[in-house]
Amino acid sequence: MDRTGVPARVSAAVAPTVLALGAVSLITDVSSEMVTAVLPLYLVTGLGLSPLGFGLLDGVYNGFSALVRLAGGHLADRGGGRHKWIAGLGYGVSALCKPLLLLAHTLTPIGLVLAADRTGKGLRTAPRDALISLSSTPENRGRAFGVHRAMDTAGALLGPLAAFLILRATVDGYDAVFTVSFCVAVVGVLVLVLFVPGSPSAAAPRTEKAVGVEDEKAVRPTLGAALALLARRDLRRVTVCALLLGLATVSDSFVYLLLQRRLGVPDRWFALLPLGTAAAFLLLAVPLGRLADRVGRWRVFLGGHGALLTAYALLLTSWHGTALPYAVLVLHGAFYAATDGVLMAVASDSVPERLRSSGLALVQTGQAAARFVCSLGFGAAWTLWGDRTALTASAVALAVCAVSAFILRPGRPVLEPAS
Repeated sequence: MDRTGVPARVSAAVAPTVLALGAVSLITDVSSEMVTAVLPLYLVTGLGLSPLGFGLLDGVYNGFSALVRLAGGHLADRGGGRHKWIAGLGYGVSALCKPLLLLAHTLTPIGLVLAADRTGKGLRTAPRDALISLSSTPENRGRAFGVHRAMDTAGALLGPLAAFLILRATVDGYDAVFTVSFCVAVVGVLVLVLFVPGSPSAAAPRTEKAVGVEDEKAVRPTLGAALALLARRDLRRVTVCALLLGLATVSDSFVYLLLQRRLGVPDRWFALLPLGTAAAFLLLAVPLGRLADRVGRWRVFLGGHGALLTAYALLLTSWHGTALPYAVLVLHGAFYAATDGVLMAVASDSVPERLRSSGLALVQTGQAAARFVCSLGFGAAWTLWGDRTALTASAVALAVCAVSAFILRPGRPVLEPAS
């Protein structure tokens, strides 16, 4: 094992920049998942919001970043070597939002704080993923994203556990969770500033050229050039597929609320439900990333949505056995392990280096906007017709979208232009 806790044979296959960014994400996810773990219960039980009201806020929390991801990606590309600093700005904005939750007790101020927090996430995600992509070779890009997502998910595993322990140990549990979350987020920003290289060129050589790129130097990182990337068939198909599948991807928080209602999980144990998803994600991210490099990234990506569809099916059955929550959470984690980093690896093959951040932001924007719509729609359907009907509709939509994504799958990437 090396100092980051990643096995030496794995760390040798990925660039130091990837490991440093993984450490930043690990720490930051401890902070953010502490809040995410208690937020559904805090809003629905503590503040008495309806499922529709929660769906609105959850959509803001998970989808508002779609409005700024393109801006973050464009600023990072336009600055040439600003990926690190745009990402750092995003991490800083999100950190500053954590203590503001102490002052927000009604729908409007909570919504504004969550919107600001997601603005920070939107700014940082594309530059961070661009750094990972640019620091990796085409052959091991799936593994690089898998290692990063595994470290990121280690934080997602520790965050709910920390929130659970804080809630049990303190009187004003929610306020204590928000305060500790802020302190941890500040540490993550400091690690980024001190240990992440400012340029991906310091990490690993970049030998590939994306599909259809004749002259990298001729590509100027303008907003028009970023939007023109959608003219590339493969990137356009990846973006459309991510959007379609996002429209049928029920928010994590709703999955946990559904499990709680099915099994009668006491409120004090609710914060532990995300641990199952995070544990499966952590264990499967690197193996599925390596598998994607070997057998095809799109196959693994669609397989992940198959796992999510199976989880929906289990939630819709009449089965109430003790194994139900474990099965659902393992499938939920497998879905993320097979899709989150793998999608970015797929998209990277179709984007030139100088527009890498902008290109990844296009895909992320479509996906985030679709999940925002899904949260609103699912919350409204739950309020009007009940949770079972809402989940049934989502399962049918996911199956249809998965078939569409299989038909629209991007062609095999060509890493070197034909002579």
